[in-house]
Amino acid sequence: MRYSSRDIAKPLLRPALLLTCLFTFLALSQNSLAAEVLDDEGSVVRLDRPAERIISLAPSLTELLFAAGAGSKMVGVVNYSDYPPQAKTLPIIGRHDLLDMEKILQLRPDLVVAWQSGNPRASVNRLRELGITVYIAEPKNLASIPSHLRRLAVLAGTETAADRVIDDFEAKLGALSENFRHRSPVRTFYQIWDRPLISAGGNELINDIISLCGGVNIFADIQLVAPKVSTEAVLVRNPQAIVASGMDIERPEWLDDWLKWEQLSAVATNSLFFVPPELLQRHTPRALLGAERMCEQIDLSRTRLETN
Repeated sequence: MRYSSRDIAKPLLRPALLLTCLFTFLALSQNSLAAEVLDDEGSVVRLDRPAERIISLAPSLTELLFAAGAGSKMVGVVNYSDYPPQAKTLPIIGRHDLLDMEKILQLRPDLVVAWQSGNPRASVNRLRELGITVYIAEPKNLASIPSHLRRLAVLAGTETAADRVIDDFEAKLGALSENFRHRSPVRTFYQIWDRPLISAGGNELINDIISLCGGVNIFADIQLVAPKVSTEAVLVRNPQAIVASGMDIERPEWLDDWLKWEQLSAVATNSLFFVPPELLQRHTPRALLGAERMCEQIDLSRTRLETN
């Protein structure tokens, strides 16, 4: 039997064709695993594959990562990352404003989630210079929380887990808004601390929650985060409800200092309230728990005003 050169070449082509198909499949698989999102600085954050070793540089970002289904991939957090309980078992890499760069490098992260306004800019830039991928986050209101959950889930490859949390969050947020936002307004003073007297300005989460509840933040015109205010300014603006936070889960004693100012509407209707700060001051799904409690308190003040 005689063979042509074409017949001889056919068996030789098959292995080459198989290799070409294999490399093409691997390339497509690699691209399908790639993750790309836009962070809050407008930078494109890209990973060739979902992150497996993640460090968070703020307690609220730690909560967001766990909520997005990425808790098992966390390898480091900052001080006060205390929720969920699993977060307290993770290595500490410093404070949000004082990072231990050596410890971060030892943990070999493939993604660091940083807080735009809270972390030292020089440290964040240094991480990038060392080749570490950094996602910059700056959640400002309730509506931004699902967006961050979705983007963090893309980077961690946990979209399915995050979708359930997002759907639940958006449903509860919609229900609160429908129930409270359009009720009669209640002038509300949110007190973070007493000495110095610190409140919430108009460009932060607390202001957003007060508005959600149908309240009016008496210091909404101040576009600062946690502005210092005076007792005289509070008296002039005469809040109809005062909500305090303090430092922990206990009602602060200094909230009752307002009782001596009997001319305040909030004092006249006994509308001095408390919500644990971790439920209101972190941009996480738990903020809705704090929002629900504040809405009920503001509504109680509303009822007392209407019956007086």
